Amino acid sequence: MNESINEGANEYLKGRGAQINTKNRFLKNELIRQEIESIDDWTEPNTATVYLEQIAKTLVNKIDSPDVGMWYSMNPYQGCEHGCIYCYARNAHEYWGYSAGLDFERKIIVKKNAAILLRKFLMHPKWESVPIGLSGNTDCYQPAEKKFRLTRQLLEVCNEFNQPVGIITKNAGILRDKNLLKEMASKKLVSVLVSITSFDENLRRLMEPRTTTAAQRLRVLRELSDAGVRTGVILGPMIPGLNEQEMQRILKAASEAGAVFSAYTFVRLNGAIQLLFHDWLYKNFPDRADKVWHLIQHAHGGTVNDSRFGLRMRGQGPIADLVKQQFVKYNKLYKLNQESFELNTEIFQRPGEQGKLF
Repeated sequence: MNESINEGANEYLKGRGAQINTKNRFLKNELIRQEIESIDDWTEPNTATVYLEQIAKTLVNKIDSPDVGMWYSMNPYQGCEHGCIYCYARNAHEYWGYSAGLDFERKIIVKKNAAILLRKFLMHPKWESVPIGLSGNTDCYQPAEKKFRLTRQLLEVCNEFNQPVGIITKNAGILRDKNLLKEMASKKLVSVLVSITSFDENLRRLMEPRTTTAAQRLRVLRELSDAGVRTGVILGPMIPGLNEQEMQRILKAASEAGAVFSAYTFVRLNGAIQLLFHDWLYKNFPDRADKVWHLIQHAHGGTVNDSRFGLRMRGQGPIADLVKQQFVKYNKLYKLNQESFELNTEIFQRPGEQGKLF
């Protein structure tokens, strides 16, 4: 059964993005605390993160969306302790029987056999190498990685097979693997997108409570670029009234730190994210919550979510168009996305196989 508890009714949970557990749409029954003061044997004693280790059945997933830019992705962790309130991946936690709210941030599913599954996948004779995305759902360098090192293991397998991989992260923990990434980059097997949404530390602490600072993310760009790794910055998402005015500053700083490509998304609040973001927004920014909410609605045809490919991650209308125009303008100004680049799929080789004949 699913817990649906407003734990933040009397006290704001610092260090968490979501303040509530939303209802899991896949579960018929749920446990509800009708009185805030009530205590039952199913009530969680604290808000500590729990790692749920499991033996997964699959790892690499095919992506059907044309908006993503990757055909396959793999995620060694489900749920993410970073706690980004806007994260679209929250909804996926419901498939595991948990809430997209607080559960997503503190019940982290750890796929202990991830490297074994990847090796098995790459050994399949029908696999024809195309890039695989790491962090297509949750951040592969979230705090759990320091303990379990699953992302490191996946990269080691990719390096062994010469399998190209694209990484998205907002955690400076990626620098632990700098030497391995440098080796892969020398074969054009890796590119890294660093997510930066704001230089306002007060906003970051509320919106992405357990992430590293923007200054540290710029450090990631600088160190990886100096090591020969192709790096870029993703501004995701841009939220009108909160952080969209920072686009120029972010792109300029990222370019100066060594980024050579960029991307952005416009906020969309699908599924349970709508309730979670609304609750968060009005608790933290009561002075401008109405304005921000209406601006998001204006960019999605009167709702806060548009599921149509091509529009859902960009929005439409004057606000969304202004963000797009700024992105194009400042990319040109700071010389981002100037050169075409493709990860190397020609040198993929299964262990024990003879090299390709030319």
